Amino acid sequence: MHLGFRVLLAFFVLSGLTAWFILRVVLGEVKPNVREVMEDLLVDTANLVAEMAADDLAAGRDLAPLAARLQRFGQRELNAQIWGLQKERLDLRIYLTDAQGRVLIDTGSPSAVGQDYGRWNDVLRTLRGEYGARATRTQPEDDATLVLQVAAPVRDAQGRVIGVASVGKPVASLAPLIARTEHRVWRLGLALLGASLLLGGAVTAWLVWNVRRLRTYATQVQAGSALQAPVLAGELGELAQAMDAMRRRLEGRDDWERRVRALTHELKSPLTGLRGAGELLQEPLPDADRERFARQVVEQSDRLHALVERLLALSKLEAQGAPSTTPTRLDEALRQALRELRPRCEQRELRVVELQPWPAVTVDADPEALALLLHNLLGNAVDFAPTGSAIELDLQRHGLDATLSLRDHGPGVPEALLAQLGEPFVASTKPDGRKGSGLGLAIARQVATLHRGRLAFDNAQPGFRARFTLPSHSP
Repeated sequence: MHLGFRVLLAFFVLSGLTAWFILRVVLGEVKPNVREVMEDLLVDTANLVAEMAADDLAAGRDLAPLAARLQRFGQRELNAQIWGLQKERLDLRIYLTDAQGRVLIDTGSPSAVGQDYGRWNDVLRTLRGEYGARATRTQPEDDATLVLQVAAPVRDAQGRVIGVASVGKPVASLAPLIARTEHRVWRLGLALLGASLLLGGAVTAWLVWNVRRLRTYATQVQAGSALQAPVLAGELGELAQAMDAMRRRLEGRDDWERRVRALTHELKSPLTGLRGAGELLQEPLPDADRERFARQVVEQSDRLHALVERLLALSKLEAQGAPSTTPTRLDEALRQALRELRPRCEQRELRVVELQPWPAVTVDADPEALALLLHNLLGNAVDFAPTGSAIELDLQRHGLDATLSLRDHGPGVPEALLAQLGEPFVASTKPDGRKGSGLGLAIARQVATLHRGRLAFDNAQPGFRARFTLPSHSP
């Protein structure tokens, strides 16, 4: 079962049960509340009738005029619109008794005059000085015939109870009001339930969509794709950031594992040479062979020393923050690097060719780091240039940038390696058959990155070209 369906189902069940419970509670309160309101109005009406009859009853006057008025009151024609409900007749039953509970007036049953209502709760309780009310079914098994009757005492001038005025109303007359209220409650409840389900569906869709983004991100990271973590809000955003931090941490570990494997491979060759030369030097050898093997030990030791020095330099650069820069002449730094490499160029009979006069270019750079970059770029060109060939240098200013281009006429780099150049231990084979470590270009790229510069490589056919671009100094 999909996550979205499970969440939506849980939300639907929870919302449905909550709505059902609330509707049951609300609907269960409709009828009692309506009856309470009706009883309150009947209390007021009963007391009004009691006051109307008090003087005549206390004086012993004929009650026929009052009875006639009450009869006419019950026969009035109505056309009242009460909140959309049509009321066409009055349905109050009013009766009046004396102090013994005998009927003096009864609008619901005029023939009941003289009967004893003293046993009915509304009359009996009122005569006792209590609150008198009763609910009676005219047909015992039919709740629709229920009548609510409320009584009030009739008092004389001295406050003595001389009779009872009782007002009743059929509960069935409230049925349209109760039905309309229940209908409205159901309609509103269902509308709220529908709205909550729509909201739940939207929230579920949003949650599932974001979870799927996280799943896609995790799947692509697992497949080796380097992606940015999705930007999400709340706890899902924190989870995405945690996953991205974990990815970077794992990538860093993978990178170091790759570097360790590459370093082991780089160390293996000179160590093998050192071990072989050392074993041979333990045996009696002619002087010429002994000198050759001793020279091999020194060469391999120098190779190991250079490898270690470059690794330390690269590690220091990777741990370094933004360098402290000063205005530095790039053309002068380039000439100084060429003077330091002149012995190696002369040994290989290499010519350094300036394609055009170098302009005086000032850049904001760390002089030591800039010298390290130039030394490694030029050293790489010297290592890969064929004996007796030329190294072409071109220094130009392009707008706000200064660009240095170096080209050798060596074998170039396989196209598959071009995109990886600048990473440690990624290098092609030199003209003498040895493979470089790639640390020189890695150091150069790291220096360029720290100085907000760019380092690009391409094959020059023949040869290999490196371009170093750095923002020039702003006076």
